[in-house]
Amino acid sequence: MAYQGLAQEYLGMPAVTRAYTTACVLTTAAVQLEFITPFQLYFNPDLIFRKLQIWRLITNFLFFGPLGFSFFFNMIFLYRYCRMLEEGSFRGRTADFVFMFLFGGFLMTLFGLFASLFFLGQAFTIMLVYVWSRRNPYIRMNFFGLLNFQAPFLPWVLMGFSLLLGNSIIIDLLGIAVGHIYYFLEDVFPNQPGGKKLLLTPSFLKMVFDTPEEDPNYNPLPEDHPANQPGDQDQQQQRPL
Repeated sequence: MAYQGLAQEYLGMPAVTRAYTTACVLTTAAVQLEFITPFQLYFNPDLIFRKLQIWRLITNFLFFGPLGFSFFFNMIFLYRYCRMLEEGSFRGRTADFVFMFLFGGFLMTLFGLFASLFFLGQAFTIMLVYVWSRRNPYIRMNFFGLLNFQAPFLPWVLMGFSLLLGNSIIIDLLGIAVGHIYYFLEDVFPNQPGGKKLLLTPSFLKMVFDTPEEDPNYNPLPEDHPANQPGDQDQQQQRPL
């Protein structure tokens, strides 16, 4: 019974959130079981461009460290805010959500070339948190029952928490910076005088991820109308109230 409930919850996750969190968990499990090592996953421009180990452009976003408090903490935030974005401001806009992933990943990769960063998954999570927090500015947050604050302060609270744990805050700052760039270009600049929308989702992403909208002006031929299909009238008469 518990298994069925867990399976239902998993299948009920929106597609992008389910795919990304699954990839992160499976990658960590593979490292934990010693099928692969972090040395095969980390971001290394030299190996990517000279040895053509292209997979590192993706795998560095999937590994959050060994199983432990940090891993579960990151997974909870990743799942929660990725899902709330996909089911909230990106509802019905899967292609736009995927494009945000690609845009954010591209900028982080560029910064990674100069900052000697090996794994960018945590920065990606902070980016998702930042975008969600700026789009929900009036929501009150509570952090472990200790702090109460408005949603836009959440990324900074997480950065302070990382600092308390003795972690480098460069990753958090990178996530905040990329999240702000996306938020500004997508939500702020188009609404400014003389501004326009600069982040345009490629049409091929819309073809792959978005279901085509029905034409409101489309009028089916009489023979194509569902009411005129054989047996439909009988079925409609037998339909229970």
